[in-house]
Amino acid sequence: MDTKTALPGTLLEAIRYFSDPDTCLAFMVGLRWADGITCPCCNSDQNSFLSTRRIWKCKGCQKQFSVKLGTVFEDSPLGLDKWLPSLWLVVNCKNGISSYELGRALGVTQKSAWFMLHRLRLALQTESFGKIGGEVEVDETYIGGKARNMHKSNRAAKIKGTGGMGKAAVMGLLERWRPARLARARQARES
Repeated sequence: MDTKTALPGTLLEAIRYFSDPDTCLAFMVGLRWADGITCPCCNSDQNSFLSTRRIWKCKGCQKQFSVKLGTVFEDSPLGLDKWLPSLWLVVNCKNGISSYELGRALGVTQKSAWFMLHRLRLALQTESFGKIGGEVEVDETYIGGKARNMHKSNRAAKIKGTGGMGKAAVMGLLERWRPARLARARQARES
C-alpha cells in the first residue's frame, strides 16, 4: 500500500476512493502482505497473479486464493467496493449505523447490509483490528443531571460546587493515522 496516499476522511471520499477495484485490491494487499504476497495454505511466496479474476495461484500447492481469503470479507459475493466503505462507516459513526441506513448509503439491500454489519461488528468485537497506540486525542464531558430542568434563578444558586454529581461521564478517543501503526499491527499478527 502506498502510505503517501491520503486515506479517505469523509464518506464521499471513501466511496470515491474504494470505487475502483484496483485501488481496493492494492489497499488490501498493502494491509495483508506488506512483505510480499504469500499463499495462505502453504506460505509459499511463489505465485502468479491472474489479472482477469484478481486472484493468485500458488506455484507450490497449485491452489488459488484471493485477498478476501481468511478475512471477514470471505465467502461474500459483495465486492471490496461495498465492504471497505461499509467498514469506514461502521468505524466512523459515533452512534452506530443501522442496516437500513447502510443499505441506502451503499446501494445494497437491507438484508445484505445486515449481513455486512454483523460480520464487521464481530471482527471489531474479537479484536481482529489493532489496538489504539501512538498519538491519541482524548476528550471528555459530563452529560445529564437535573440542572437544565431547573428554573434559571434556582440553577445559579444550587449548581455551585456540584461538579459532575448526578451526571454521566462521556469520553472519546481518536487515534491519529500513522504508517508506523500499520507496521506494528502486522508484526503483532505475525508473532
